[in-house]
Amino acid sequence: MSSTVVELRQVRKTYRLGIHRVPALRGVDLSVASGELLALTGPSGSGKSTILNLCGLIDRPDEGQILLGGEPVDLRRDREATLLRRDAIGFVFQGFNLVPVMTAAENVDYPLFLAGVAAAERKERVAAALASVGLSEHAHHKPDALSGGQRQRVAIARALVKRPRLVIADEPTASLDSETAEQVLGLMRELSRRQGAAFLIATHDERLTTRCDRIIALHDGRIEESLQ
Repeated sequence: MSSTVVELRQVRKTYRLGIHRVPALRGVDLSVASGELLALTGPSGSGKSTILNLCGLIDRPDEGQILLGGEPVDLRRDREATLLRRDAIGFVFQGFNLVPVMTAAENVDYPLFLAGVAAAERKERVAAALASVGLSEHAHHKPDALSGGQRQRVAIARALVKRPRLVIADEPTASLDSETAEQVLGLMRELSRRQGAAFLIATHDERLTTRCDRIIALHDGRIEESLQ
C-alpha cells in the first residue's frame, strides 16, 4: 500500500483584504500518496492555490495540521520549512519560471547547487534528468531557444532532479497545445511511477484530470467531492 506523502488535517485559512476577511479553506482534510497524481479542480477562489501553498510549505494554516511523510511540520520554524521545501518538494508552474540567462542544464542544476550537492554528482544527475524528459540534445540551449513544451519539460526535470517526495504543479498544461500537453502528461505519469513522487496538481484542464488517479473538486474552501 502506498505511503502518504503529504496530508492536511482540518486545515483552515483566512486572508485579509483591507478590512475584509476572506475564508480560503474551511476545515479541509486531504492526503496524497506516493506515486499518486491528484488533481485539484474548482472555480477561481475555491481554494486550489491555497492548498498548493500550504502543501508546498509556502504558507501556514490558521488552524489544523500539515504532515509531510507522516510527521507534523511546524511552519513557525522558518529554517525547517525552508529545508523541507528545498529537499523534499519540487515545483512546476504554468509560466515555467526558468532563469532566462541560464541554459536548460543550468536551470536543472540550480536546485542541486543550492542544496550543496557536489559538482560531479550534480553533473550526473542533471544529465539523467534531462535524458528522462528527452532533452539531452538541448542541454546547452537557453529557454528562449526552446518551445513551450520543451521549457515545461525542463521545468519538470528541474523539479524532479532533487528526487522530491512531492511535486506541486500549478496549471502545468494550460499554455500547451494538445500534442505537447499529452507528452507532458505522459512524462509526469511515467516519472511518478519511476520515482514514486506524489503530484498535487491544480488544473482546469480536462486533458490532465482524465489522466490523474484522483480528482478533488473544491468550492468555497471546501471539498465538494472526490472522484477516483
